[in-house]
Amino acid sequence: MARQERAEVTRAAILEGAARAFDAEGYHGTTLGDIVKESGVTKGALYFHFTSKEELAQVLIDEQFSVLDSAADVGGLGVQSVIDILHRMARQLVENVQVRAGIRLVTDQSSKTGIVSEPYTKWIEVFRKCLVEAQQRGDVKADVDCERVAALIVGSWTGLQLSSQVLSGRADLPERTTLMWQLLLPSIVSPRRLARFHPEGSTHVLERTPAAGEQGRP
Repeated sequence: MARQERAEVTRAAILEGAARAFDAEGYHGTTLGDIVKESGVTKGALYFHFTSKEELAQVLIDEQFSVLDSAADVGGLGVQSVIDILHRMARQLVENVQVRAGIRLVTDQSSKTGIVSEPYTKWIEVFRKCLVEAQQRGDVKADVDCERVAALIVGSWTGLQLSSQVLSGRADLPERTTLMWQLLLPSIVSPRRLARFHPEGSTHVLERTPAAGEQGRP
């Protein structure tokens, strides 16, 4: 195996091991020793790729944004792309330990420091842009404040996935996400356009979502 390929395999193993450790014990309950054990690598190999636990955590936090790679697969940016992004996230939280760990890390770090806001503000901006574009096409009602609605979507779905984790281990998260959109769409979408959108997600969302490492990283 070529040196670069070995390095990529080792890095991937470290991220997967770190994700399992963070997902199980959280940021503050995980040590570098735990990550080394879960990854099956030496401490030297870990430090070759990552300088600290904080750096590893940040890479995993960023992994949640991998769903944006395919957000505009069908129809460009708009209302349906926001719906589909959240359905992809729902699937990733069930299937992908790296995304699951990243979401937990945001919660853990915010609860301790109160300053980890970047993932939330980034999602709000992504959704705002989608809604503004939809509004310009006439899909979103003219009197809707797209920034406020984007913030509402992020806040609502954050609470939704946390309650789903507690109540069902996130097994019912796709259904809860669909219900959220069934209730929200009539308030923001022009009545004559409402039938165009699918609160359960587009057909392509039901296809297999690439796991971490199978698509370009953000």
